[in-house]
Amino acid sequence: MRPILSLCVSALALSACSTTNMDLDLRDIGRGFDTSDAVMAQTAQRPTPDDRGVISYPSYQVVVARRGDTVADVAARLGTVSADELARYNGVPVNAPLNQGEVLALPRRVAEPSPATGAVGTGPIRPADTVDIETLAGSAIDRSGGGTVTPAASAPTPQTGAEPVRHQVASGETAYSIARLYGVSAKSLAEWNGLGADLEVRTGQYLLIPVVTERPAARPATATTAPGQGSPTPTPPSAATPLPDEKTTPPAAAKPNTPAPGTPASPNLAKEATAASASRMTAPVSGSIIRDFQKGRNDGLDISATSGETVKAADKGVVAAITQDTDQVPIIVLRHDGGLLTVYANVDNLAVKKGDSVSRGQAIAKVRASSSPFLHFEVREGVEAVDPTPYLN
Repeated sequence: MRPILSLCVSALALSACSTTNMDLDLRDIGRGFDTSDAVMAQTAQRPTPDDRGVISYPSYQVVVARRGDTVADVAARLGTVSADELARYNGVPVNAPLNQGEVLALPRRVAEPSPATGAVGTGPIRPADTVDIETLAGSAIDRSGGGTVTPAASAPTPQTGAEPVRHQVASGETAYSIARLYGVSAKSLAEWNGLGADLEVRTGQYLLIPVVTERPAARPATATTAPGQGSPTPTPPSAATPLPDEKTTPPAAAKPNTPAPGTPASPNLAKEATAASASRMTAPVSGSIIRDFQKGRNDGLDISATSGETVKAADKGVVAAITQDTDQVPIIVLRHDGGLLTVYANVDNLAVKKGDSVSRGQAIAKVRASSSPFLHFEVREGVEAVDPTPYLN
């Protein structure tokens, strides 16, 4: 009887907890259970769609569902995309009810939002068939379909400001694990994508990753005190009174170790270190840089390569995600020590899968064959894109 009573009490205690404050996804256990920093990160609001529900970005378009919509209703409102095509692209039945505000990715571009379609303050967006590397290489997710880089001055003004990363849900992922991967809160992820109260996501679903506008400051360490008492911060003695001078006597010169007869001397690794071994990361391919990092326009480096060339991991780490761009070309994201992520786009023939541990210089994929083959490589501190050059030098 006592074990049954204990089980009932435990069940009541769990049912009394607010599920909105419980993080039931513990698979990222190596990164700790504390998700408060992600919750405090400030994110922008999702842009307002036009009267059809369309939001346009340079690399892709999405459509936002209304209350009571099905995929068929959304397709009928667009008029240029069939319900079956829209349903297949998003991995959802044609007549399945959608959440209010749920986002569906468009398989191809439709007429751009304009004052005629109910959008205010729009600017021109270039069609998908003319979008080039200048526009697309700045995204951590979408790969360029063109082979010609146009001058930055010729790029039209996007309608909605910063283009969010678009993530395709893989098997086994949850809203919590995806939010942790990109350093945003699950609440913000749900608001941007119209997720239900249970935050359920489906395999193959496209999610917009909220654009982070401000990161929380690092929290200072605090001492543990008894309930009801303050947290005293004692002043270190050295802050008020300098440490006394200490007179030391240098030790006697040590005699070098003498190897046994016939034993070769140990090499001096410091003198023999190369520039590559001294760098924080190794170059993923051996080509030259054809386009430098430019914050807000190109969030990484475009490195020339040969079709089929081996792509190597820049440093040891774990395969955090494998996703695809709008042309279904794979993209690999590795997580490294110190909260770093590296992104490898325009690849195929993957040699790793999600969750694999990789070593520095290990082959992870091949450069995708094209008339002008290249690798797009990014380094991200959390979700903030930084110049990869200092890490490679």
